[in-house]
Amino acid sequence: MVEIAQALKDMVTTWDKVDERAKTISDLEHKGDDITHEIIALLHRSFVVPFDREDINMLAQSMDDVSDLIHSAADDMDLYRVGEPTRQSAELADIILLGAVEVQKAVPLLRRRSDLKKMLTHCVEINRLENAADRIYRQALAELFDDRAQAIRVIKWREIYQHLETATDRCEDVANVLEGVALKHA
Repeated sequence: MVEIAQALKDMVTTWDKVDERAKTISDLEHKGDDITHEIIALLHRSFVVPFDREDINMLAQSMDDVSDLIHSAADDMDLYRVGEPTRQSAELADIILLGAVEVQKAVPLLRRRSDLKKMLTHCVEINRLENAADRIYRQALAELFDDRAQAIRVIKWREIYQHLETATDRCEDVANVLEGVALKHA
């Protein structure tokens, strides 16, 4: 998740070789799919699991959803030939990366019961980031429609913004699963 989020941030920050960067993001998304399938297969083969199977499944699926949405946003930016990223798309990419890093910090804390309460601070931060993304998303849409821009531009960016904001929602879903595990097992 962090690798693909970083690749998205690099894409919207540098904005060169967009097709190559979109391909890299696509490759990372496929790598993430492979990891998700491996987790699900191990989940079905394992008799004893560290915590509820449903929570493990939801955690894996939510993390995969973040990668899928990053891939969709990057692919659309390339496919639609948007010209250059907007300030809001860069801000949303930053938030997605920050959320992914928080997930990266939180997940290892699942290993020890004594660390579960520490994990909650990362969940709170992910929720804060998602709220910030909601504000940026609403502002971006307001500016997009207020700009009297060409209809095609509105359609393109509305879809891209939706992918980016939904990726932050899926990060929040990850935080919700982590919080649930912490509360069940702390």
